[in-house]
Amino acid sequence: MTTSSFISHVTAAKIHGLFLPPRFDDAQCLDIARPRGDSAPRRRHVTGRRLVLGPSDLVIVGGVPVTSVARTLVDIAPLLTIEELVVIADQIVCEHHSKCVPQKVAMVELGALNAYIAQHSGARGMRRLRDAMDLVRVGADSPPETRLRLIIERSPLPKFEPNVEILNPEGTAVVAPDLACEEYKTCAEYDGRHHFTPAQQTKDHDRDFVTASQGWHQVLINKDDMNAGELVVVTKLARMLVRGGWPDPQNLAGQSLLGALNSRRDFG
Repeated sequence: MTTSSFISHVTAAKIHGLFLPPRFDDAQCLDIARPRGDSAPRRRHVTGRRLVLGPSDLVIVGGVPVTSVARTLVDIAPLLTIEELVVIADQIVCEHHSKCVPQKVAMVELGALNAYIAQHSGARGMRRLRDAMDLVRVGADSPPETRLRLIIERSPLPKFEPNVEILNPEGTAVVAPDLACEEYKTCAEYDGRHHFTPAQQTKDHDRDFVTASQGWHQVLINKDDMNAGELVVVTKLARMLVRGGWPDPQNLAGQSLLGALNSRRDFG
């Protein structure tokens, strides 16, 4: 690294801990750039670039200059699909202020990220990134949570939102599920790998009990459900929504899950 060089693109995304797709896991080259006007870095195992930077486009991470989170998202946009961009943008803007979950501050607030992207309308991949930003919501903590929300939005199911608090009769927030449809008192929780530790299972049992105590219908979705396809996810949610009073005009709850569940028989 010369004094004018900095880390960019996929290498910068990894340094920032962004949720890149698995195909980037084994990338062997480092992405190193210099300001426009300097020569691009040329050395083995380096992808060199020249970039025009704004005043806030560089940050120092561990003593190394790296493109900022927002600039990194703009730079990697041409390399990703719309859904992959939504996953990463959801991560960037995620924040929590409910007392029911750990507090979290956004890497970049949603409004600020949209404003930054608008300043780079001529960059490659911006149409795709703008389409992705239309699908971004604040509150998703993991790629599966984002993908679950996108499955729901592609389906005829009613709208589910992140960051919804379930209140007790006194108006106190007692649970904040991953996704919730307040109209029909139905919520979805994605159970990832960390939910299988004894300590987390105890917390989850309490969460499930409190959720049911407030008259809500909860659907637990896991990796197997997601891998089985959208039919399983949509049908499970539809069956709980019907219990909450949803009319289900397309009879989604009546779809058969025979052979799609980890049991020999479907259930009514």
